[in-house]
Amino acid sequence: MMKKIYTTLIVLVATLTASAQGWPANYGGVMLQGFYWDGYDDAQWTVLESQADELSQYFKLVWIPQSGNCGGKSMGYDDLYWFPGGNNYNSSFGTEAELRSMIKTFKSKGIGTIADVVINHRRNVSNWVDFPKETYKDVTYQLKSTDIASNDDGGATKTWANSNGYSLSSNADTGEGWDGMRDLDHKSTNVQTNVKAYLKMLLEDLGYVGFRYDMVKGYAGSYTKIYNEDAKPQFSVGECWDGTTTIKNWIDATGKTSAAFDFQFRYTVRNAANNGQWNRLAQANEGNYPLISNNYNSGSYKQYAVTFVENHDTEKRPNAAQDPLKKDTLAANAYLLAMPGTPCVFMTHWQDCKQDIKSMIDVRYLAGIQNTGSYTQVTSNTNVYAVSIEGTKSKLLCVVGKTAGSYTPSGSSWVKVLSGYHYAYYLDKAANTAWISHASGSYEGTLKVLLSAVTSNDAKLVYTTDGSNPTSGSKQVASGTEITFPKGTTTLKVGLLIGGTVSSIQTRTYTVTDPEEFTIPSFCKVSDGEMCAFFESPASWTKATCWAWSTINFTGGNWPGVECSQVGTLDNGNKVWKWTWDGKCYNSDTKKQVTPSGKPTGIIFSNNGSSQTDDLAFENAAYYNKSGQKMGIVTGINVIRADVKAKDTYWYDLRGRRLTGEPTTKGIYIYQGKKILK
Repeated sequence: MMKKIYTTLIVLVATLTASAQGWPANYGGVMLQGFYWDGYDDAQWTVLESQADELSQYFKLVWIPQSGNCGGKSMGYDDLYWFPGGNNYNSSFGTEAELRSMIKTFKSKGIGTIADVVINHRRNVSNWVDFPKETYKDVTYQLKSTDIASNDDGGATKTWANSNGYSLSSNADTGEGWDGMRDLDHKSTNVQTNVKAYLKMLLEDLGYVGFRYDMVKGYAGSYTKIYNEDAKPQFSVGECWDGTTTIKNWIDATGKTSAAFDFQFRYTVRNAANNGQWNRLAQANEGNYPLISNNYNSGSYKQYAVTFVENHDTEKRPNAAQDPLKKDTLAANAYLLAMPGTPCVFMTHWQDCKQDIKSMIDVRYLAGIQNTGSYTQVTSNTNVYAVSIEGTKSKLLCVVGKTAGSYTPSGSSWVKVLSGYHYAYYLDKAANTAWISHASGSYEGTLKVLLSAVTSNDAKLVYTTDGSNPTSGSKQVASGTEITFPKGTTTLKVGLLIGGTVSSIQTRTYTVTDPEEFTIPSFCKVSDGEMCAFFESPASWTKATCWAWSTINFTGGNWPGVECSQVGTLDNGNKVWKWTWDGKCYNSDTKKQVTPSGKPTGIIFSNNGSSQTDDLAFENAAYYNKSGQKMGIVTGINVIRADVKAKDTYWYDLRGRRLTGEPTTKGIYIYQGKKILK
């Protein structure tokens, strides 16, 4: 009898182990959404694969677009082919061979690839109801007209089918309808057979580790349970775009075999950032607390919450009614990457704010923040919000808001390890670790890195810059020491020295370039008397806007300001924009036009109100790079330089004005195309 019970227990444990888990508990990874809308160039399989070494240092998962052939240029949400064969997996993002290579490379680097699964609806081949016939591993798969929900397109499909000799399913859609493509009847045995084979192919053949299910409100959650229990993905997350209770009910309907995107987390961050009211991070959005919130089911759904602050359906897009994050991209991501749940970073945010986001992720991993972790609100008011999050290795204090930079936490247990525009991170001294202020990467100009000892012990820091591990005999410095890095590539290793023992070694690799090597593009030109500024944006920016101010506003008075003109594109794909003042000023409060006065003191460039620079000091005709650094001043000489002749012996000031002779006062001048210090 005991043997039988023992055998039964073994079988039960094996069954539970093999079942779909939805999303792992105590998971500490961060996910990247590896695309944005119409981001075909940046999301090419070859482009993503080329970044594997860098991505693997920060992301455990990368969600990519639906990878099948859709019959033309497409983001993948009108899926046509499901199975490999012929050109069926040559998509807008690359070939099948390139897809397989990328997934394999990601896997070798420790990155799991998440497939975008679109099974609510499907595109037809030539008419309203025909689907492609596909043979995969000697089995033929094809959906029929009878696999289409009877009420598809509000009955229009049925009317067409009846008039053309076809029949639809007798079953109505089990979820919300969507006009445009055929809504599938998931009650159909044939639909289930096709979907199950498709999902297993994604995992077992192509090498994906999990699924992002598109538009899961289009069919009952019980079918996701059926599919996940059959395929057994390591990760599953559904796009249930709705209020928290609806999301929770969908997770329950899947038998908790799937997580869901925490849309209400996104909306609370939007409410706080866009309105500059940081206490709204602790408030409900129209009655909805986020899944991770202590105020919703006591935070019991944190494990199943994939958090985000922007995605391809909320970002600012041309000719689409979106709801973008308008400002404070850095603060929004700082909050995202500190909190429980599994954070999903949006690609354009990664591209635009890479160095800050890298450092934020470094701190998250160092503290050991997990999706099921607990947190405690410390401070909440309009100007600042602070929250303490429990990690497996240390507590992390995240501070965001207008006054985050001047906020001082109570007690002596916190050490500031990271700060930027409207955000700051502190680690508890119990972390007992060395810390380096800047993430690995490329930097322009002077790079100064702060070294900190996050410990309550009497400790020194030891470091090397030759790639070797520091020892007690390495160069010693006190906590708070700043190191300046020379031009070139340097590997820095810093360890905590306590009682002759070195521990918690941190490593960074920096490549520093000299901004003096930078030449302002020749297409940047300034007219006499023109007040303007130039900005170099990442290639992903679709429209640059400028917000310039002093005590009054110079750019229309309404955020995000006025549109800039694109004046050129650099060899690396970055775009160069120009803002020119139109001579009008506005009262910052009333938005009414006022008499022009002086010039701006500050300027911000944004991707039409989404990703943005920090507050920059305005200087007329300045050229700012994508990191917000001022790279120089565009002068009239730029116009002349294209035609300058060796015999040109005139002197010019930095505004390009020709002098009557050689200058007699001290300053910087331009002579024969070169800057001369007098």
